[in-house]
Amino acid sequence: MEPNRPVAARDMRASDADRERIAELLHEAVSDGRLTLEEHSERIERVYQAKTLGELTAFTRDLLPEEQQPFRIDGRALLALFGSSKREGRWVVPAKLPVAALFGTIELDLTDAILQRKHITLDVSALGGRLRLIVPDGVEVRITGRTVLATKDLRNPKPGPNAAEGPVVEVTGTLLLGSVKVVRPKRKRFRLRREA
Repeated sequence: MEPNRPVAARDMRASDADRERIAELLHEAVSDGRLTLEEHSERIERVYQAKTLGELTAFTRDLLPEEQQPFRIDGRALLALFGSSKREGRWVVPAKLPVAALFGTIELDLTDAILQRKHITLDVSALGGRLRLIVPDGVEVRITGRTVLATKDLRNPKPGPNAAEGPVVEVTGTLLLGSVKVVRPKRKRFRLRREA
Protein backbone atom coordinates (compact mmCIF):
# COMPACT_ATOMS: atom_id res chain seq x y z
CA MET A 1 0.00 0.00 0.00
CA GLU A 2 1.27 3.48 -0.88
CA PRO A 3 1.97 5.50 2.29
CA ASN A 4 0.06 8.64 1.18
CA ARG A 5 -2.90 6.83 -0.31
CA PRO A 6 -5.95 6.61 1.97
CA VAL A 7 -7.24 3.19 2.91
CA ALA A 8 -10.44 2.39 1.01
CA ALA A 9 -13.51 2.91 3.21
CA ARG A 10 -14.51 -0.74 3.02
CA ASP A 11 -11.00 -1.81 4.12
CA MET A 12 -10.94 0.34 7.26
CA ARG A 13 -10.73 -1.67 10.46
CA ALA A 14 -13.93 -2.21 12.40
CA SER A 15 -14.11 -1.46 16.12
CA ASP A 16 -15.78 -3.54 18.83
CA ALA A 17 -18.56 -0.92 18.91
CA ASP A 18 -19.08 -1.40 15.15
CA ARG A 19 -19.43 -5.17 15.61
CA GLU A 20 -21.85 -4.65 18.53
CA ARG A 21 -23.99 -2.35 16.37
CA ILE A 22 -24.34 -5.09 13.74
CA ALA A 23 -25.01 -7.76 16.39
CA GLU A 24 -27.83 -5.62 17.82
CA LEU A 25 -29.47 -5.35 14.39
CA LEU A 26 -29.19 -9.10 13.92
CA HIS A 27 -30.84 -9.68 17.33
CA GLU A 28 -33.74 -7.45 16.22
CA ALA A 29 -33.99 -9.34 12.91
CA VAL A 30 -34.27 -12.74 14.60
CA SER A 31 -36.77 -11.48 17.16
CA ASP A 32 -39.12 -10.15 14.45
CA GLY A 33 -38.73 -13.19 12.19
CA ARG A 34 -36.54 -11.81 9.40
CA LEU A 35 -33.81 -14.29 10.31
CA THR A 36 -34.08 -17.87 11.54
CA LEU A 37 -32.18 -18.89 14.66
CA GLU A 38 -29.74 -20.83 12.49
CA GLU A 39 -29.10 -17.83 10.20
CA HIS A 40 -28.71 -15.57 13.22
CA SER A 41 -26.20 -17.90 14.86
CA GLU A 42 -24.16 -18.20 11.67
CA ARG A 43 -24.09 -14.43 11.07
CA ILE A 44 -23.27 -13.54 14.67
CA GLU A 45 -20.27 -15.84 14.64
CA ARG A 46 -18.99 -14.22 11.44
CA VAL A 47 -19.68 -10.69 12.76
CA TYR A 48 -17.31 -11.19 15.68
CA GLN A 49 -14.65 -12.51 13.29
CA ALA A 50 -14.99 -9.57 10.87
CA LYS A 51 -12.02 -7.24 10.72
CA THR A 52 -13.18 -4.51 8.31
CA LEU A 53 -16.22 -2.28 7.83
CA GLY A 54 -16.73 -3.78 4.38
CA GLU A 55 -17.08 -7.25 5.86
CA LEU A 56 -19.64 -5.99 8.38
CA THR A 57 -21.88 -4.37 5.76
CA ALA A 58 -22.59 -7.77 4.19
CA PHE A 59 -24.50 -8.99 7.27
CA THR A 60 -27.30 -6.40 7.11
CA ARG A 61 -27.53 -5.72 3.37
CA ASP A 62 -30.65 -7.90 2.98
CA LEU A 63 -32.28 -6.69 6.21
CA LEU A 64 -32.51 -2.91 5.80
CA PRO A 65 -32.93 -0.41 2.96
CA GLU A 66 -29.75 1.37 1.90
CA GLU A 67 -30.52 4.63 3.75
CA GLN A 68 -31.00 2.72 7.04
CA GLN A 69 -27.82 0.65 6.86
CA PRO A 70 -25.63 1.03 9.97
CA PHE A 71 -22.57 2.02 7.92
CA ARG A 72 -22.16 4.13 4.78
CA ILE A 73 -18.91 3.29 3.03
CA ASP A 74 -19.73 4.17 -0.56
CA GLY A 75 -18.18 7.68 -0.69
CA ARG A 76 -20.73 8.80 -3.29
CA ALA A 77 -21.34 12.49 -3.91
CA LEU A 78 -24.25 14.17 -2.15
CA LEU A 79 -26.82 16.00 -4.22
CA ALA A 80 -29.77 18.17 -3.17
CA LEU A 81 -31.97 19.55 -5.95
CA PHE A 82 -34.82 21.69 -4.59
CA GLY A 83 -34.89 19.43 -1.54
CA SER A 84 -32.61 18.09 1.13
CA SER A 85 -30.00 15.41 1.50
CA LYS A 86 -28.54 14.21 4.77
CA ARG A 87 -25.75 11.92 5.86
CA GLU A 88 -25.51 11.00 9.51
CA GLY A 89 -24.73 8.15 11.85
CA ARG A 90 -21.73 5.89 11.35
CA TRP A 91 -20.27 6.64 7.93
CA VAL A 92 -16.84 6.95 6.40
CA VAL A 93 -16.07 10.45 5.16
CA PRO A 94 -13.79 10.08 2.12
CA ALA A 95 -10.68 12.25 1.76
CA LYS A 96 -12.55 14.26 -0.91
CA LEU A 97 -16.35 14.41 -0.98
CA PRO A 98 -18.23 16.17 -3.82
CA VAL A 99 -21.33 18.05 -2.62
CA ALA A 100 -23.85 19.81 -4.88
CA ALA A 101 -26.95 21.80 -3.91
CA LEU A 102 -29.31 23.64 -6.23
CA PHE A 103 -31.78 25.52 -4.03
CA GLY A 104 -31.52 22.65 -1.60
CA THR A 105 -29.98 21.80 1.76
CA ILE A 106 -27.24 19.31 2.50
CA GLU A 107 -26.57 18.29 6.08
CA LEU A 108 -23.45 16.37 7.01
CA ASP A 109 -23.28 15.09 10.57
CA LEU A 110 -19.71 14.15 11.46
CA THR A 111 -20.27 13.48 15.17
CA ASP A 112 -20.26 9.67 14.72
CA ALA A 113 -18.39 9.56 11.40
CA ILE A 114 -15.00 8.03 10.63
CA LEU A 115 -12.71 10.47 8.82
CA GLN A 116 -10.72 8.67 6.14
CA ARG A 117 -7.97 11.25 6.54
CA LYS A 118 -7.06 13.96 9.02
CA HIS A 119 -7.69 16.56 6.30
CA ILE A 120 -11.07 16.20 4.57
CA THR A 121 -12.05 18.27 1.53
CA LEU A 122 -15.69 19.02 0.74
CA ASP A 123 -15.84 20.09 -2.90
CA VAL A 124 -19.02 22.20 -2.95
CA SER A 125 -21.00 23.38 -5.96
CA ALA A 126 -24.01 25.31 -4.70
CA LEU A 127 -26.46 27.79 -6.18
CA GLY A 128 -28.99 29.04 -3.65
CA GLY A 129 -28.06 26.02 -1.57
CA ARG A 130 -27.25 25.55 2.07
CA LEU A 131 -24.57 23.39 3.63
CA ARG A 132 -24.96 22.50 7.31
CA LEU A 133 -22.06 20.76 9.03
CA ILE A 134 -22.42 19.19 12.45
CA VAL A 135 -18.91 18.63 13.77
CA PRO A 136 -17.61 17.46 17.14
CA ASP A 137 -15.20 19.47 19.27
CA GLY A 138 -11.65 19.34 18.02
CA VAL A 139 -12.58 19.49 14.31
CA GLU A 140 -11.71 22.76 12.57
CA VAL A 141 -13.70 23.93 9.54
CA ARG A 142 -12.06 26.17 6.93
CA ILE A 143 -13.70 27.74 3.89
CA THR A 144 -11.20 28.26 1.08
CA GLY A 145 -13.60 28.11 -1.87
CA ARG A 146 -15.31 31.03 -3.62
CA THR A 147 -18.35 32.47 -1.90
CA VAL A 148 -20.48 35.00 -3.75
CA LEU A 149 -23.32 36.65 -1.81
CA ALA A 150 -23.15 33.78 0.63
CA THR A 151 -23.19 33.69 4.43
CA LYS A 152 -20.70 31.81 6.59
CA ASP A 153 -21.30 30.83 10.19
CA LEU A 154 -18.25 28.82 11.24
CA ARG A 155 -18.22 28.91 15.04
CA ASN A 156 -14.76 27.40 15.19
CA PRO A 157 -13.56 26.92 18.74
CA LYS A 158 -10.74 29.03 20.08
CA PRO A 159 -7.51 27.21 19.29
CA GLY A 160 -6.21 25.30 22.25
CA PRO A 161 -2.71 23.98 22.94
CA ASN A 162 -3.30 20.95 20.68
CA ALA A 163 -5.15 22.81 17.89
CA ALA A 164 -2.63 21.81 15.22
CA GLU A 165 -3.27 18.13 15.98
CA GLY A 166 -7.02 18.06 15.30
CA PRO A 167 -8.78 17.10 12.05
CA VAL A 168 -9.61 19.77 9.46
CA VAL A 169 -12.62 19.91 7.15
CA GLU A 170 -11.89 22.22 4.23
CA VAL A 171 -14.79 23.56 2.16
CA THR A 172 -13.68 24.28 -1.41
CA GLY A 173 -15.55 24.92 -4.64
CA THR A 174 -18.15 27.64 -5.28
CA LEU A 175 -21.09 28.77 -3.19
CA LEU A 176 -23.38 31.34 -4.83
CA LEU A 177 -26.37 32.86 -2.98
CA GLY A 178 -26.24 30.28 -0.25
CA SER A 179 -24.87 29.59 3.20
CA VAL A 180 -22.50 27.41 5.16
CA LYS A 181 -23.28 26.82 8.80
CA VAL A 182 -21.21 24.85 11.30
CA VAL A 183 -23.01 23.47 14.32
CA ARG A 184 -21.34 21.93 17.32
CA PRO A 185 -23.20 19.59 19.67
CA LYS A 186 -24.09 21.29 22.92
CA ARG A 187 -21.93 20.35 25.83
CA LYS A 188 -23.71 18.79 28.74
CA ARG A 189 -23.65 20.96 31.79
CA PHE A 190 -23.29 19.37 35.15
CA ARG A 191 -24.97 20.91 38.14
CA LEU A 192 -23.95 20.32 41.69
CA ARG A 193 -26.85 19.34 43.85
CA ARG A 194 -27.01 20.69 47.31
CA GLU A 195 -27.64 18.23 50.03
CA ALA A 196 -30.54 19.25 52.26
